[in-house]
Amino acid sequence: MKKSIAFILLASCTTTLNAQNAYYTSLLNQSIYFFEAQRSGHLPENNRVSWRHDSGLEDGFDNDVDLTGGYYDAGNYLKFTVPLSHSLTLIAWGALEWYDGYVSANQTGYLQEMLRWGTDWLIKAHPSDDVLFVQVGLGSVDNNYWGPDSGIPTPRPSFMINSSAPGTDAAALTAAAFASTSLVLRAADEEYANTLVSHAERLFTFAESASPWTVYSNSVKAAQDYYATSTYTSQMAYGALWLYRATNNTRYRDKASDYFDRFSLKTKKITIMDWHDQTGGVFVLGAALDDTTDKYKDAAQDYIETIIEKGSGGPCRYTNGGLLWCDSQSDWSSLVIASNMAFLAAMYSHTVDDHSEFDSFARSQINYVLGANPMLTPYVCGVHMNSPRNPHHAGASGGTNIRNIDAGETAHILYGAVVGGPDFYDKYYDERSDYRQNEVALDYNAPFQGLMAYQLVIGAADPPYANITEPRPVVTRPGQRNSVAGWVIAVIVIGIIAAIVGAVIAVYFVRRRRTRAVSERQLEKAFIAPNRHDPVIDTSHTQSTVRA
Repeated sequence: MKKSIAFILLASCTTTLNAQNAYYTSLLNQSIYFFEAQRSGHLPENNRVSWRHDSGLEDGFDNDVDLTGGYYDAGNYLKFTVPLSHSLTLIAWGALEWYDGYVSANQTGYLQEMLRWGTDWLIKAHPSDDVLFVQVGLGSVDNNYWGPDSGIPTPRPSFMINSSAPGTDAAALTAAAFASTSLVLRAADEEYANTLVSHAERLFTFAESASPWTVYSNSVKAAQDYYATSTYTSQMAYGALWLYRATNNTRYRDKASDYFDRFSLKTKKITIMDWHDQTGGVFVLGAALDDTTDKYKDAAQDYIETIIEKGSGGPCRYTNGGLLWCDSQSDWSSLVIASNMAFLAAMYSHTVDDHSEFDSFARSQINYVLGANPMLTPYVCGVHMNSPRNPHHAGASGGTNIRNIDAGETAHILYGAVVGGPDFYDKYYDERSDYRQNEVALDYNAPFQGLMAYQLVIGAADPPYANITEPRPVVTRPGQRNSVAGWVIAVIVIGIIAAIVGAVIAVYFVRRRRTRAVSERQLEKAFIAPNRHDPVIDTSHTQSTVRA
């Protein structure tokens, strides 16, 4: 069954494999397949993920809205607007600039369906101008369930921001998602694209008008343990830039420029672009769109160089294996940080100014993800014998024991999913319960998918895993013994002890027998009749002595 699924995926990739790199074509297809594995709601007839079912069919009913559909965020069954909007925007951005990669891989139809599945749900989540639903499901309930989508526990409450409980960042970022995806989908459905732009403009107005300006997790406490944000400044500029690109209305360009200056984005403390902060994206996107100023370009170049150049004094360094490592941000899902920066570096070089150093950096991080690392592991499920086998994903695992989710082999290969990645020492343990290393999520695949299209466009050489024939090295955590070696050692030790004990017992019995034999011979001599040369022996005395 697994082989047939893999064959279907590869066969559906393209009809022009001879003209394109088959590996990147397959990787692009399988990344989209991962998003299909994350679908919620009523699944379509062309669903390719046989082990998924209709699910979450009462989402939003607690607030009398229909919030069915959309994507589950990660390895469980929660839905969040902020990381979804960030992911859709990155994928749309990559598709706009490297669309030829999707065309050559015959993936444009799958791309459009993937984006639309997300934007259809965002439309539902924005039922009125000043309301945006930002979460479905409760972490304390969902994280105590491990099993298939057919048994998702309830209740599944829905949470919103509105005029009395605002979320400036969430509204602005969702506006960016609507605007960016409209650009990709316009050629296929202009009316639908116009609908997306309408939602984008109304949401951005909500972001600007709701008072006070604040991050959404201040209003939605349920999100604080999962997707708490700390800034709305970059999201405001980001949303305005995407609206400028989608509408060509210079009012949004000017708004973005104003927010760039007002919030001093160029001089703020450097953070790596992620779902919670799009500052790096503002720099690169602004540099590509706004030709009235060089401030975006200067900020983008300084930003990327400070992060990726060794000895720059920036917040990042490299592991011995070559992975970009940005201190505490890389402790969790290290590959996402590296992929986001590779995406920005490649995007800058492609859309702003050809920069060989940025291209080289992007390729090095892509190659690390795809097997050029000390673990000889492409960190994408289902593409190689060394691929992760135990992603932290309840549905794919096939298990139901929340107290021991590491038990058993993974039932369903989660094709195309990018896992969190190794630690600072380049070690990867492939344990299902280790959500820092083996979690999967929408925003993990978002930059990766764009980079696979980029690889097709530039005609990149085969990924490193194409030439890896050795198994992944076996590693153990510090202070943890290898379980197999432990059994071997235990058996050896027990065997040695048994041999020593056996030898001691054998020596004891041999000595005892020898002692008894000597005693018996002495007694025999004592009872033999004396000859004429022997002295006379008092036998009665001897016998009494022996008895005693």
